[in-house]
Amino acid sequence: MSKPIIAIPADIKQVDGAEWHAAQTQYLKAALKVAGVMSLIVPAFETGNEVDTILDRVDGLLVSGSASNVHPSLYGKQATDADGPFDAGRDATSLELIRRAIDRGIPMLAICRGIQELNVALGGTLASEIQELPGRWDHRKPETTERDVMFSIRQPVHVREGSCIAEHLGLSGEIQINSVHRQAIAQTAPRLQVEATAEDGTIEAVSVIDAKGFAIGVQWHPEYWAETDGPSRALFEAFGEAVREYQASKA
Repeated sequence: MSKPIIAIPADIKQVDGAEWHAAQTQYLKAALKVAGVMSLIVPAFETGNEVDTILDRVDGLLVSGSASNVHPSLYGKQATDADGPFDAGRDATSLELIRRAIDRGIPMLAICRGIQELNVALGGTLASEIQELPGRWDHRKPETTERDVMFSIRQPVHVREGSCIAEHLGLSGEIQINSVHRQAIAQTAPRLQVEATAEDGTIEAVSVIDAKGFAIGVQWHPEYWAETDGPSRALFEAFGEAVREYQASKA
């Protein structure tokens, strides 16, 4: 059987006055080298994408992190400049891909912006600038240009016993992760189950309660250390196995 293919929604980037549909290498490498799957970057058009036609041709969906944020109007809030930057094309592409992938039982792993998109797609809301909320930590990246430091594994989270994440990681309780964000889930979507939380109560992982298959979102960045960190590798390996099982079921 040929190597499976997953879809990754693109981000819109501006380079020298030109608009690009792009995906970060770190996610593509983790998918290829650890999950053992190839990636198809889906253009982030606000209209025109035929989502089911795209999903007909892939075996999984990876929703990556991004520098942009989900537009607050999509979860019933008034947007301010502080909530940005925004990417309307990414919003339109990701949210519909997420909904249809879940409906069809296509394996999905959503990371950072991805978990926030997953929550919004299913009817939840987000909180901005969580470091300003009472009792919350500052989850933002350190002030450094060194990416290994920026994405260093330094934060404990508690993985709920008996959760999907615990099953895929082969453990529960406290693990160390690299969560870098200033927004987070506020009201959890009705179809989502909380899988892991930080000590300050920030939701760090969820699963889709009624999913037909693998459907997990994490706020942290397992893609960055997927080749060397045990929990990061285990999550991508579990995603890859689910993708291969889905591919086999289609055959």
